[in-house]
Amino acid sequence: MAALAALAISLLARPALAQGAGSVEGTVTAHAGGAPLAGVRIAVDGAAPVVTDGAGHFRIARVAAGSHTLVATRLGLAAATQPISIAEGQTARADLAMRDESTVLPSIVVSTTREVQRLGETPATVGVVSSAQLREQRPTHPSEVMSQVPGVWVSVTGGEGHTTSIRQPNTTNPVYLYLEDGVPTRSTGFFNHNALYEVNIPAADRIEVLKGPSSALYGSDAIGGVVNVETRAPGQHSGFEAYGEGGAYGWGRLLLGATGTRGHDGFRADVNVTRTSGWREGTDYTRQSGTLRWDRQLAGGASLKTVLAVSHIDQQTAGASTLLSADYAANPTLNYTPISFRRVSALRLSADYERPGRGTLLSIIPFFRDNSMDLLPNWSLTYDPTVYSTGHHSFGVLAKYRVDVDALRTRLIGGVDVDYSPGGRVEDLIQPTRNGQVFTTYEKVARVYDYDVTFRGVSPYLQAEAAATERLHFTGGVRLDRIGFRYDNHLDAVATGKYRRPADASVDYTHLSPKLGATYEAGRGLAVFASYTTGFRSPSEGQLFRQGQADNTVGLKPVEAVSWEGGARGEVLGRVGYQLSAYTMTMTDDILTLVNPDGTRETVNAGKTLHRGVEAGLGIRLPAGFRADVSWSRALHRYEEWSPRAGLDYAGKEMESAPRTIFDARLGYSLADARFSAEWQRIGGYWMDADNTHRYPGHALLNLHATVPVARQVELVGRMNNVLDRRYAEAAQYTAARGDEFAPGMPRSMYLGVQYRVGQR
Repeated sequence: MAALAALAISLLARPALAQGAGSVEGTVTAHAGGAPLAGVRIAVDGAAPVVTDGAGHFRIARVAAGSHTLVATRLGLAAATQPISIAEGQTARADLAMRDESTVLPSIVVSTTREVQRLGETPATVGVVSSAQLREQRPTHPSEVMSQVPGVWVSVTGGEGHTTSIRQPNTTNPVYLYLEDGVPTRSTGFFNHNALYEVNIPAADRIEVLKGPSSALYGSDAIGGVVNVETRAPGQHSGFEAYGEGGAYGWGRLLLGATGTRGHDGFRADVNVTRTSGWREGTDYTRQSGTLRWDRQLAGGASLKTVLAVSHIDQQTAGASTLLSADYAANPTLNYTPISFRRVSALRLSADYERPGRGTLLSIIPFFRDNSMDLLPNWSLTYDPTVYSTGHHSFGVLAKYRVDVDALRTRLIGGVDVDYSPGGRVEDLIQPTRNGQVFTTYEKVARVYDYDVTFRGVSPYLQAEAAATERLHFTGGVRLDRIGFRYDNHLDAVATGKYRRPADASVDYTHLSPKLGATYEAGRGLAVFASYTTGFRSPSEGQLFRQGQADNTVGLKPVEAVSWEGGARGEVLGRVGYQLSAYTMTMTDDILTLVNPDGTRETVNAGKTLHRGVEAGLGIRLPAGFRADVSWSRALHRYEEWSPRAGLDYAGKEMESAPRTIFDARLGYSLADARFSAEWQRIGGYWMDADNTHRYPGHALLNLHATVPVARQVELVGRMNNVLDRRYAEAAQYTAARGDEFAPGMPRSMYLGVQYRVGQR
């Protein structure tokens, strides 16, 4: 595969040799007559791109004589273009002005090709949480901003833990890929559904959500979607900011940030210290996170971005902690499982080297990860009480080479991802003590799992983009994943009982993932796209080797997905942005959890599931400082084929925890530098069990936010969540053994914060 990619690039690449050449220079500003912008990427056909300096200035030499289009891009800003004419031996002048991008319709994205690309040329649905949204809302939990993306529902499990629904039911299964600056936060074999709490979200620059299968570029786990969190770049001038916040139930947070540039080096540091007593009994939570970023400009237009991210989380009560119906209604602060806990440590180090050339780009990202977790899960105390430690560290590299070819404005991208991640699990059976419904203490009884497992993967890919006309673009790609696990059991193999253990084994998977897509830009007001994409995910180490009472988990098959999607997007009158998409996806051999009548669980392959829906987003800049944004989705998630045992058939049933409707509407108002907003969220009803006998009715919440400047560098921030104090559930389930159970959501809560900022933002 890699050899074919190299051969294609070498045969098709034909660098343009101009008969005559000139140069172009200019300045980029925030708007016409505004402040200069640093860090803007300037590109023109046939020449190596450059980045503007601290004064917003750029110069590109050796540009072929003739007519060209100059393109300026920077994350968080709408792309700017300008036609230019280059005369031999002369320097052309081009000054550009950029504006903030639409919150509904970002002009550029990075997740679809692993580098900056215009959204109009992207045959996929991409939702963005912008830097402005993150700075304005200062979320206490990822759900507060992620749920503003059409078709996305993130629910709270405790602390900053979460489960996610993106073209899937709300689930803990490894069907999403989480990235930080394009690097997976965890290895494929060691998925954590709480991945976003290992990332310093309040200090991030923006979040991109690439929806649907993306295994042709990213490999395993990229089925429901890819979530890419971008870190904040260093500022061109020295600056410092501090934000302190206090609120309901002992909530406290301190965010610190500092940045500056010296010569060719830019630095940024962000710190996040958070604590809460929790609104329910035994739900204390603390976190300490830090992000360091160093950007260096190298000779010849090359650059090096180094990012170090660390987090430590200590969460009392690990999970949503459901209650029986009576307690949910009358005593929601009660917690049946205060003895449970989760302690997480995460460290990631990456260095992104990029070297642009004349129509080429080389990117090499070596990375290191270290993840560990101690966990006493609360959700299994009634049927599978254990306490365990798991972890892994990773060494890997993401490498790619891109070539632009004159013919049909073709772009070829060839790359390879390499991941080597040794890890392990140690797990003990416990005997908990119970007082009524509440678990009070526990003792370790016996070791049930003790093994080492190493994940390894080498995955080459090739992607091609071509423009048949100025308006019509085609993309295609394919990736070959060769991945596997080596498992070493330190205990005896056990073939019967509740804690079966497989013997030492090696499990390998080979999968080819293709994709095709097309976009057509009728104009700024309308662009349409269509795509065919595929996805897969291998079972995780816990699904494979923590056998439980299942007959055979080592033999689990990878999940495969096929998706068709079409959509339209555009911007009208400079005030209205919209996006609309429709998709249908079929998953075969879906790995699901079978809930037995006694409440015990087994991990099994289901035959087939169907996922179909429509998503829409609308943003309107209204007169007099008002703005309205709406996100809406309607979806169906259904078992097509699943008969886990004789006499039990779920075919035709809707999947549990899968609301048909997700809705979010926001109204904002700005007066001078003061900002106010109101948000209405609606989660539709869903089934609580696979047999579709018990149903949660859904809920709606109202949230308010205000930011008011009180001095030149000081802002006062106020927030109120669940203003109407509704009783609602973050999760709901039904089993024959325990009946209806609900994880209560937080009641009305208020927060007050102070922002101090000096120098560069």
